[in-house]
Amino acid sequence: MLWLVLLVSLPLLLLAPGWWVQRVMRRYAEPADRYPLSGARLARELLDACHLHDVRVEATEQGDHYDPQARTVRLTPPHHDGRSLAAVTIAAHEVGHALQHAEGYRPLRWRGQLVGFASRAQRAAPLLLMAAPLLLMVTRVPGVALVAALLAVAAMALGTLVHLVTLPTEFDASFGRALPLLRQGGVLRDGDEPHARRLLTAAALTYVAAAAMSLLNLGRWLPLLRRAI
Repeated sequence: MLWLVLLVSLPLLLLAPGWWVQRVMRRYAEPADRYPLSGARLARELLDACHLHDVRVEATEQGDHYDPQARTVRLTPPHHDGRSLAAVTIAAHEVGHALQHAEGYRPLRWRGQLVGFASRAQRAAPLLLMAAPLLLMVTRVPGVALVAALLAVAAMALGTLVHLVTLPTEFDASFGRALPLLRQGGVLRDGDEPHARRLLTAAALTYVAAAAMSLLNLGRWLPLLRRAI
């Protein structure tokens, strides 16, 4: 009975952060015309006020993010073109990452390096898992297959670890950079700051949601892991 409870509750717990983040984003996406400036326009004004004139602002379908290599704040269409509380708050969060980059904030640089390494490792993980049975057939040494399978699991788990390790960088972008920018610029309407705080928390916890999803993805490979070892 306990195993059944765990089997049902664990996926729900892992999905909960993503569900909460999406719920907060949807809630504050309306009204869509709450602010006079779009998210893109506000990002441009905040960047210029911080003397980051060379940082671009673009629309993207790949999720809101700041690209340090291209020096570009990228916003999804609802946040790029919208004028909701969600649009202006998320725009300020991504500008916060641009500020971190301009100031040489080391955790941001470390995150970029870790994410790149984890991405390569996760691409290799399925190949290692599929190779484990073949190695056992060729070498007739169970330990070789076991090592390959364990390396594959470690590679997939690395993505989860990276998301969690970089969480302080997200909270710094939200509350160490974005919120002061919104306050100093007098951007937020009266009574909106508590809601903006919730949005900034959701923006930071996006990586927790991604970590949880990577754990669920790891669970999909466990049957293959059992066969490999």
